[in-house]
Amino acid sequence: MNSNLDNNAHWIDRDLKVLWHPCTQMRDHPHPIPLLPIVAAQGCWLEDADGKRYLDAISSWWVTLFGHGHPAIAQAIAEQAAKLDHVLMAGFAHPPAIELAERLLKLVGAPMSRVFYAEAGSAAIEIALKLSFHYWRNMGEHRRKRFLVLDQGYHGETIGALSMTSVSLYRQAYGELLLEPLFAPSPDSRLAAAGESADDYAQRCAAALEQMLVEHEGEVCAVVLEPLVQCAGGMAMYPPNYLQRLRAICDRRKVHLIADEIAVGLGRTGALLACDHAGIRPDLLCIGKGLSGGTLPLAAVLAPEHIYDSFLGEYGSGKAFLHSHSYTGFAIGCAAALATLDLLETAMANGELRQRGEQLGAALAPLQQHPNARHLRRCGLIAAVDMTQADGSPFPAEQRRGLAVYRQALQRGVVLRPLGDTIYALPPLSISAEEIDVLARVALESLEAACA
Repeated sequence: MNSNLDNNAHWIDRDLKVLWHPCTQMRDHPHPIPLLPIVAAQGCWLEDADGKRYLDAISSWWVTLFGHGHPAIAQAIAEQAAKLDHVLMAGFAHPPAIELAERLLKLVGAPMSRVFYAEAGSAAIEIALKLSFHYWRNMGEHRRKRFLVLDQGYHGETIGALSMTSVSLYRQAYGELLLEPLFAPSPDSRLAAAGESADDYAQRCAAALEQMLVEHEGEVCAVVLEPLVQCAGGMAMYPPNYLQRLRAICDRRKVHLIADEIAVGLGRTGALLACDHAGIRPDLLCIGKGLSGGTLPLAAVLAPEHIYDSFLGEYGSGKAFLHSHSYTGFAIGCAAALATLDLLETAMANGELRQRGEQLGAALAPLQQHPNARHLRRCGLIAAVDMTQADGSPFPAEQRRGLAVYRQALQRGVVLRPLGDTIYALPPLSISAEEIDVLARVALESLEAACA
């Protein structure tokens, strides 16, 4: 039994005196948004200071790949910390960074041949944007200064990465600071016209994107997108044929394709990469979030040899890539990532990813019958459904129905953190069939209560 000195109320009081939480209107804490002091976590479960447990159905912002406190990852971190915690990567190297790069390149395959490390997804996107821009400058194409992105896309919250998002909330707040990319229509299958298939709609969007590249010939460095699932944009999903068409378009129009697999990569869609479903490879690949198993901030950008070669030159040539962070490729994070990849390769080899995805789809299927649920969709272990009024129209935003779902689910011991009025599940890949049933039951009950 917790004492009164370390219960939820105690930690909430201390928190609100000193902390500023991310993506939060702080006036909403602790009401109407509960503030939960988490003191322990194991597997798919979190525990608060009052001893209540919660199923982490969103992988703690999509990072926890194989549950909390996995012994293999924890052991790798402890052993590496005792041996070598950190050394700068400028002019130095260490085995974990080298071994992780070799492992990633082997898993991803051609044409990737080089790895540039980052600490977070936003930093990885910044690196990819700079690499693409600087590559074209190295090649003498100085008119290429713009990027093309998708409506509903989201790529991080540093200035360059935030510039690549069309989410109005961010552009309204920081628009005057941001770059001005070109915005192509999202292939989100929910936007298909009546009687139009998802594949046909995706092809129509691809054609519109190519026309934009034609109109801005020689001006665009790269197309930047989240393959198959636009996560922060409401878990918008689209078919693989769009990626196949886009790969051909980028080749034809001679622009880079940057794949932001930070949220959707590393098994989340049932394959190593979301791009695997389309059988394509981008020119620059960004991965992160689950790379360290959700234990330490680590991300990476994978690039092919011809992009790497373009930065080689004599000292003073201006070709060297100018990007550095103090913790680039830090040894403990790389050791955690190596242990995580061991787990991921095993899960992929024995069919666990496919099986768990199918179980999640089956468990959530009853949502299709609910009068306030629309567009139930799934890609691997990512699933989502939109809350609407019974006639299919959106709920008024001020009603905050998504927040009601969140509160209802917490009461039932599950962390579901909707995106607006879109309820989604993105659990650890290690979630059990029994835990999937708990998640699905609570999602349905919480939707029912929130719409009552």
